[in-house]
Amino acid sequence: MSSLKITPRDAATGPVLEIAGDLDYDHADELRSVVSGLTLEPGQRLVLDLRAMEFCDSSGITALLAARHHAIAAEADVALAAVPANTLRILRYVGLDQVFTCHPDSEVATAL
Repeated sequence: MSSLKITPRDAATGPVLEIAGDLDYDHADELRSVVSGLTLEPGQRLVLDLRAMEFCDSSGITALLAARHHAIAAEADVALAAVPANTLRILRYVGLDQVFTCHPDSEVATAL
């Protein structure tokens, strides 16, 4: 398994976190830590760009949910971008595709 790399950037709609590598038990706390350090304003959208994510286990899914809760607490929105097919299948299987808004890429997710 590979490590996790989280690259933050700003967009007109709010912060974007580009997630690369494995979002698993060993690395999920890294995402939680980065997200908890974000200051979100009401009406902003936190975008989690997953195009370079190689693997996601249940701990990773839980970290994605924690990011959603952080956004909701700030009266902000959250969206997933470029969700890998295997992760999207899991989200659909457990019904989280009804909880997360998914976009084909971060450009669409950050469009005004």
